[in-house]
Amino acid sequence: MQEEEHFSVEGGCACGNVRYRLTNSPLFVHCCHCRSCQRETGAAFALNALIETTCIELLSGTTQSVDTPSHSGRGQKFHRCPACHIALWSHYAGAGTAIAFVRVGTLDEPDNIPPDIHIYTMSKQSWVSLSHEIPVVKEYYAARDYWPEASLERARIAKGQQKA
Repeated sequence: MQEEEHFSVEGGCACGNVRYRLTNSPLFVHCCHCRSCQRETGAAFALNALIETTCIELLSGTTQSVDTPSHSGRGQKFHRCPACHIALWSHYAGAGTAIAFVRVGTLDEPDNIPPDIHIYTMSKQSWVSLSHEIPVVKEYYAARDYWPEASLERARIAKGQQKA
């Protein structure tokens, strides 16, 4: 990954109405194989870059927040383009609004943000092969067991600044 001070990647929706920039490297990147992510994306998994919401700079357009059920039952808020309805990022109830789960596929160069972990592999599609070069867990996990210390600290700071 790029040096955090110089990190800047851009992305947007399919129609070009919403454009955004990530101003810091992701905290951690999930490749989620849960049934909810499969249903939401219409694919075998979702690739989400977790990042402080304050590190998402909206360059053009606005997003529409849509409440969506989640695997946990606590729901999530998707930020979508109001024109083409592409999901750009979401906020899960557990992480609150301090941390955004950016859909890596909406970045202009998504291949530069590979996953750090495969989660909910108990429900992965049987035809998906995992290399095991990165951690694989059956469900969710404790961040302290996998995240770099710098990412844990950034998340603690972000959540501490979150409005109640």
